[in-house]
This record gives sequence, C-alpha cells and structure tokens, in this order.
Amino acid sequence: MRRLIIMNEPAQQIVPGPVVRTANVGLPDKLVQDGLLDGSAMAEAQRITRENKTSLVTHLVANGLVPARELAITASLMFGIPLMDLDAVQVDLDAVRLVSDKLLSKHRVLPLVKRGRKLFIAVSDPTNLHSLDEIRFQTTLNVEPIVVEDDKLQKLLSKTIEQVDAAMPSLAADDFDYENLDTGDGEDEVDPAAAGRDDVEDAPIVRFVNKVMLDAIKRGASDIHFEPYEKSYRVRIRVDGVLRELAAPPVQLSQKLSARIKVMARLDIAERRVPQDGRIKMRLSKSRSIDFRVSTCPTLWGEKAVMRILDASAAQLGIDALGYEPAQKAEYMKALDRPQGMILVTGPTGSGKTVSLYTGLNILNVEGTNISTAEDPAEINLPGVNQVNVNPKVGLTFAAALRSFLRQDPDVIMVGEIRDLETAEIAIKAAQTGHLVLSTLHTNDAPQTLSRLIDMGVKPYAIATSVSLIIAQRLARRLCNTCKTPIEVPKEILLQEGFTPEQVESGITLYGPKGCPNCNDGYKGRVGIYQVLPCTDAIGRIIMEGGNAINIADQARKEGVWDLRTSGLKKVADGLTSLQEINSVTVE
Repeated sequence: MRRLIIMNEPAQQIVPGPVVRTANVGLPDKLVQDGLLDGSAMAEAQRITRENKTSLVTHLVANGLVPARELAITASLMFGIPLMDLDAVQVDLDAVRLVSDKLLSKHRVLPLVKRGRKLFIAVSDPTNLHSLDEIRFQTTLNVEPIVVEDDKLQKLLSKTIEQVDAAMPSLAADDFDYENLDTGDGEDEVDPAAAGRDDVEDAPIVRFVNKVMLDAIKRGASDIHFEPYEKSYRVRIRVDGVLRELAAPPVQLSQKLSARIKVMARLDIAERRVPQDGRIKMRLSKSRSIDFRVSTCPTLWGEKAVMRILDASAAQLGIDALGYEPAQKAEYMKALDRPQGMILVTGPTGSGKTVSLYTGLNILNVEGTNISTAEDPAEINLPGVNQVNVNPKVGLTFAAALRSFLRQDPDVIMVGEIRDLETAEIAIKAAQTGHLVLSTLHTNDAPQTLSRLIDMGVKPYAIATSVSLIIAQRLARRLCNTCKTPIEVPKEILLQEGFTPEQVESGITLYGPKGCPNCNDGYKGRVGIYQVLPCTDAIGRIIMEGGNAINIADQARKEGVWDLRTSGLKKVADGLTSLQEINSVTVE
C-alpha cells in the first residue's frame, strides 16, 4: 500500500522536499510497473509524444490513459517532490509576474509563491528539467518544483495569466514582443535584423535587459537601477516614488549587463573610469515607443547604471490630470496667456517639474507660436517645439543657447534649469523684452525661489518686474480606488495636523492604504501637490524693499495662496491620498 502525505495547505505554507533527479525513462516504466498502463499503450504514447515533441504527462492525461491524480502521486513518490492539490492554492500574482507568459505557456508550469530567494513552481511533469533551468536563469532565483495534477494545472495556468494581464492595464500584453524589440539611441534607431537578429536577440543578457525594461514599463516605473555590489547584484525599479527590487542576477554578470546597457545607449564600453550619459529608444509597436535616459557611474564594485523612463504620453495628459485645484489651474492658465513674463517651477528631483512645464508648452504649442527649449537633456520629444540639448563640453551652455534663441524670433522660451547668474540674467532680460520664459529652480517652496534668485545676484527690481508666477510642487502617491479604506482619526489629531476647525466640524473622512492585486501596497499612481504663487504688486514691493522668504510667505498667505501643506491636506480630505503620505512629502 502506497503512503503519501498530500499537501492541501495554501501555497504560502509550502515546505520543499528533497528533489531526486531520475532519468526521463523512469516515470513511464514506473507507471507500467504499477499497472496504471500496459506496456504497448505506453510505447505508443511515447512514440506519439516524441514525434510531436509534446509532454508525455499531458498526453496521458488528456487522452484518458492515466488518471491525473494517480500520475501526480506516482511522480511525487518517484522523484521525492512534494505533491499539492491546486484546488487549495491561492496563487501569488507577484510570483507569476517574475516569469514571462511565453515561458509559462511553453513549459506549462505555474509559479505559486516566492519565499526569500526561493520560487515554488507547480509542475505536472518533473522530468522536464529544462523548464526549471530556464526559469532559474530568467528569475535568478532558486526554483523548487511542486507536483500537481496536469488537468488542474492547465485550467489554473490559463486563468492566472488572464488575471496578471488584467492587473497591468498600462500596456496591453500583445503590444510588444520582448525578444524582437528595436532599441536605439533616440536619433537613429537600431535595426536588430541588420546586426544578425538570431545571434543578437537570442543572447541571454540581451533578453534579460529587454525583459527588465519592459517589466518596468508595464509596472509604471519612472527609473530602473542596475546596482553592482561585492557579492551581489540587484535591479530595482522606482514605482510611485518608491524603489522596489525587481531581480537579482548573479554578480558574475555585472560587467556583461553594464556592457549591454552601454551598447544600447551608444556609450564607450571600454571607458569604465568616468560617468557617461546616453539615450535609448525602445519601439514597442508601430504606434508606440519609449525613450530611456541612461546614466552610468563607476562605483566600488563596478558600474551602476540608471535608466530614466521618458514617456512622451505624459505631456499629453492635459492640465486637468495633474492635480491642480481650480484656483491654481486658473492662475497657471492666466500666466500662460500672457505674452511675456517668467514662469518658474520648483521642487526636488523627481517631483514632476518637467511634466508641468511640458503640459504648459503643449498648451502653447500652436502654429502661430515659435517655441524653443534648452535642456540637459531633452526628456520628452514634443513635435512643433525646437529642442536643444546643451553641451558644456563644446560651449553650448544654457546661457549660450538662450542668446541664440533671442536671435531666432522666439515667442516662448523654455530653459531646463537656471543654474547660474549668467543664465538667470539672460532669461530675465528675455522675459522683460516681450518673451514668455519657462524654467525650473531647485528650492523648497515658492517664496524661497524669489530669495534664491536674489542670492544668485539678480537685481531685486529685475525679479519684481519679470517673474509672473512660481509653482512649487511635490508628488504624492495616490490611494488605490479599489481597496482604500476609511480610517478614524480623533479631532484633536486632525487639528494638530493642520486641518481647519471648519473642515474638522464638517466631518471629513480620511482614507488609508490597504493593498490589493491592482496596486502597490495600497497606492496606484501619483497626484501633484502644488503651491501656485502669482507675483502681485504687494509681493513685488516686498522684493524691492529687500524682504526675505518669510515676508513673502506671510503676504502670500494674506492673499489666499495655499502652501504645499495646505494643498496636501486638501488632497487628503478629498480621499485622493493618505495623511501618512502627505506627512512624508510636506512639512507640518
């Protein structure tokens, strides 16, 4: 009598057993020996599957030659692999996403759960060692097989792949084929066919990097980090402002991964001592392509590479999608309608300044307007706009580009960043002579921006007469509409956090993150938090009289301008984000 403990617990309680790799001929002989199928029928089944290059296990079950349950029990006993009933399993979709749909369908296997560096895989045919090796290479994890019934596996596999595709609406699954991508540097696209597609695209390193880039796009990431260390290597992506580990390839592949990224970005692969910057264009389909800005930097244990994902569709969202309050949007539109003046957008790196600027440029981008931009580098390609990449090595600085623009009959000028006095003075002169100028500065809020310009050496009267609007901004994670849950907060705490007594008495409802398959820890996407400060006559007088940022902030408050904290609390009261998230991006 055969004795076997069948595991019916959820996948999270899997305990692997010892794996005994036996020759592929062992399982058919064992099935015949146990009387589950006679020898002639088995020989015929083996002949058919060998000719058709299909799985013997699937053939036996699909044709009713051997019951799926009996076959699974025999395979489990013979190979020493745990057996599980899939009816009692809740599949972890994050584990499934670690393996490509193509590989899952090809080998008819299903990831169940990831525990540390182990990935548990449901298999019906333990003799298919090639499938486990491929998954081990792709995920760089230790793969542990779990035997399951073949018929149940096929049904659950199809259902799970559909769930994974539905949970990633940002990019349809059939929009691309990661093994046949065109990648280039943004100027001349590379045609892999010209370089011998079979030799290049089949290389494991090439496919791994392509897969990482596509996974990052599918998950809505803004950056990809390739990071070498002494004894490990990790790939992380930034999703909604938070870094998450995506893969951990063997550290021995560090130099090959770095070389592949530099080849794609057309950088010098022989130069490993200094940082380099490049660009990659990835064409996903005939109608869609994604640009990547690449930066490499030599570290203690190799070159770290960071890819910034630049999706031109972000500039097409429209101002209504950015999160401006009605009054803030009206001030921005009013400043854009002016024929001259300066609009400054401030905030830390990654706060969405570029998207805000390009949204304004997209509104101004009409046939009768000449728009020129100087950037380092140009992050979003906008047809109809004359974009220039500054290159200090050859003398093409922001200041030099601005001087050139003023001889090109411009209507609108955008400067990527005001970094020095020379650039600031030329931009202000342009704003004073009939041009609309847009630019960015790195300051904490809008009032500090005016003080920063004075500290750089710009004359106060020039600031007061040229700057028309300052926008300070942050990005906060947006709560998932599917799973966000109301939370109770005492009134005293609400008042301490900055809510007004009127808001508290009105009975506002705050929400917190919960987490579901459609989001990341309860959040999905981001929303802008803004301080929109128009430079009124009163603020201009403060600047002329030598006032500081505190004086400007007090006057702005009197004029009804919300600071970043107030704007953030309004988003909390509207149920768009959580109080915890606002506390992490604004100062109480």
